[in-house]
Amino acid sequence: MKRVALWLLDVVGEGNEFTKEEMRAAFPGVSQIDRRMRDLRSFGWRIDTNREDPSLTSAQQRFVESGQPVWEKGMASRPQTAAAIGAVRRREIISRDGNMCRSCGIAPGDLYPETFEGAQLDIARRDVELPDGSVEQQLVTECKKCRIGAKDLVVDLPAVIDRVNTLAPDERKLLASWMDAEQRPFNPAERAWSEYKTLPADARAAVRGSLG
Repeated sequence: MKRVALWLLDVVGEGNEFTKEEMRAAFPGVSQIDRRMRDLRSFGWRIDTNREDPSLTSAQQRFVESGQPVWEKGMASRPQTAAAIGAVRRREIISRDGNMCRSCGIAPGDLYPETFEGAQLDIARRDVELPDGSVEQQLVTECKKCRIGAKDLVVDLPAVIDRVNTLAPDERKLLASWMDAEQRPFNPAERAWSEYKTLPADARAAVRGSLG
């Protein structure tokens, strides 16, 4: 694992892509070299596959960011691990979250607006500050684009203008007031709903329970 870390830094470089074949060629005869590389993620190293970055092929990976210097004495013995999410648990979370992305509301297989790309749901880890002040990591369903950003989407300005032009006069006046203010004022209930719908299931249950 230490050798892989140094190879990523010295040969690949942060922000660059590599393949499993290139890594195996760099470490001939070393068994489970893929696993040694994956172990680095427990020490804060970010290495993306096409699961995190759809622009990558199934054969490519990207070394995004280095983490702890695991080659230094004692650094490789304190991994910051997170329990893996199994397939059964993953299905439970997605079902509990209504089979949709809790950030944007898209369902699996639905096409993103103005694209031919179908949505894929994944599980995100979110830190939730509890009423007692402690922080708990909870799991929530998000689509890939909400996890990595919508960098591949292109804004269709004419379509936006067409939708604006179909609004009723009162709606257009209201929209113009939001534009002038550069914000849309929400009443307390709307603001609470906006925050509630993005929460993990346990946190949503706590909010519902607070209503009595």
